[in-house]
Amino acid sequence: MNKISPAQERFLIRLRRHRRIVVAARVLILVLFLILWEVCANTGIIDSFIFSSPSRIAVCFWEMVLDRSIFLHIGVTLYETIVSFLLVTVLSILTAVLLWCSRKLSEILEPYLVVLNSLPKSALAPLLIVWLGATPTTIIVAGMSVAVFGSIMNLYTSFSTVDQEKIKLIYTLHGTRRHALFKVVLPSSVPAIISNMKVNIGLCLVGVVIGEFLAARNGLGYLIIYSSQVLT
Repeated sequence: MNKISPAQERFLIRLRRHRRIVVAARVLILVLFLILWEVCANTGIIDSFIFSSPSRIAVCFWEMVLDRSIFLHIGVTLYETIVSFLLVTVLSILTAVLLWCSRKLSEILEPYLVVLNSLPKSALAPLLIVWLGATPTTIIVAGMSVAVFGSIMNLYTSFSTVDQEKIKLIYTLHGTRRHALFKVVLPSSVPAIISNMKVNIGLCLVGVVIGEFLAARNGLGYLIIYSSQVLT
């Protein structure tokens, strides 16, 4: 077995200490925020009827756990978010590959993608409900609409900025465009794909909740709207 040198051991100790400090600081910030929120609500600095408090939220959450209603709403929203996230991931990768394979097509569609990505997604939700009806499919599409266009543009940009020397090497060795795609472009773009997926899961959740605001009988979005109306 290879022994760890003193310098490596010191580095590992510093690294572990750094990680512990980061985790402790994150927990401390969260705890201080909750304590400050609770104190402000109890002393009247903020209106507890409007802003609630951590203790009241915990009691309400526990009541919903006991009657099992929270699990239904979380399950519905989680299902719709995961489905829209998976569809966005597959659709964005396939579309970005298609645009990379056809430069002419990418030049034609680029302004449309920019316009579609810049549209206010919350304004699209009512139109989707009119077109598709108040169904779970509509909510999934609403979740997709928030993330898909930006994801396509980011992935296509990543594909286009791959090291051209590597692609030339593939062609020099009598490789085809398919070889360049699978041997160079996709492997080089794995970090960009993963980074895109991290962003898309949050965007899909936002889109699903927006859809549930307008056309749902279950889900966290419906629960938020219902609670805001009854203020309980």
